[in-house]
Amino acid sequence: MYVKDYMSTNLITIEPTTSLLQCQDLLKQHRINRLPVVQNNRLVGLVTHDLLIESLPSNASSLDRHEVNYLLDKATAKDIMLTQVPTVPPLCLLNEAAQQMTDKNIGALVVTGVNELVGIITDKDIFRAFVDISGAQTPGKSLVLEVVEDRIGIVEEVGEALHSCQINLTHMMVYHLNDLIRIVLHVDATDVTALVEALEARHFTVHSVI
Repeated sequence: MYVKDYMSTNLITIEPTTSLLQCQDLLKQHRINRLPVVQNNRLVGLVTHDLLIESLPSNASSLDRHEVNYLLDKATAKDIMLTQVPTVPPLCLLNEAAQQMTDKNIGALVVTGVNELVGIITDKDIFRAFVDISGAQTPGKSLVLEVVEDRIGIVEEVGEALHSCQINLTHMMVYHLNDLIRIVLHVDATDVTALVEALEARHFTVHSVI
């Protein structure tokens, strides 16, 4: 699955000369945390809610609302924006984007094409993709299988079990843990008794049915 499949494309952008007061208003109005800064159709920076808070003077709590707004109106996006913006291409795999977010301890990546801004992918988008991949919102049942020893033909054996019961597989995930392999199958059937028996006959341990 690619970043382009889950990224947000309807972006609210600003220019380097946009005042911080305008930035604050846009963040509140659209309930977002990030504003890409664009100049001549090219990404030049990023303003975030955290950067906006950090830009306020240390004595901001003692200032009244009008004084704070005055300060925000005088400063602009270019004064606080992040210029080294983490980016990924639209055809980046979701797991690679998630790994980059984890490594850099960030919640979003800007998606860029050839000299253009095309979207933003956030940690919430990654969570949404995981829900889709797992089949959590698809009618049916999920079976959690455990395999102690890896072997060639595991997927084929699962397919044979499904075929023998005339049950359709909608989603499948495979996890390689320290001492075993865990396979999560989501099928479109609600009665999976026969499938459990068929899988156990092929030496799979059915850990749970959800």
